[in-house]
Amino acid sequence: MSKAKLIALVGAPTAAWLLAITPQLEGKVLRGYRDPIGIVTACSGHTKTAVLGRPYTEAECEKLLVDDLIEHAEPVLACTPGLKGRPWQLGAAVSFAINVGAGAYCGSATAARFNAGNFRGACRAMNESDSGRPQWVTAGGKVLPGLVKRRAIERSVCERGLP
Repeated sequence: MSKAKLIALVGAPTAAWLLAITPQLEGKVLRGYRDPIGIVTACSGHTKTAVLGRPYTEAECEKLLVDDLIEHAEPVLACTPGLKGRPWQLGAAVSFAINVGAGAYCGSATAARFNAGNFRGACRAMNESDSGRPQWVTAGGKVLPGLVKRRAIERSVCERGLP
């Protein structure tokens, strides 16, 4: 897949933000490794075809990133079509989905609130439950500081431009 397809799908500003932020949020490792909960991962969070110990080139990692972003942006837009034309909310939703999975995103309170037009509530649900407790910040039963930071960034970006 290509950057042009990603841009056509989410728009140039959203694509640029996702291509810049995802490696920062996921880290970038040019080999297959196990993430903090043991999932074989490569490059900037790629898991689908990652091979433990295999070296990856910068070009391979860039292609995998674009492919992963497209693979997650398509279902995000399918289950929350109202995000089309909302670059910050769409970018935050795709970043969230690439981390938790498209199915989890589409079944989340975040997606339901976007679909109900409650954009501020959708953004809040990215990292805070209705009871005010942190959510979507654990993996393998442990709170991961990187996920706490990631959810705060996604929420902040999501809230840009909202009344």
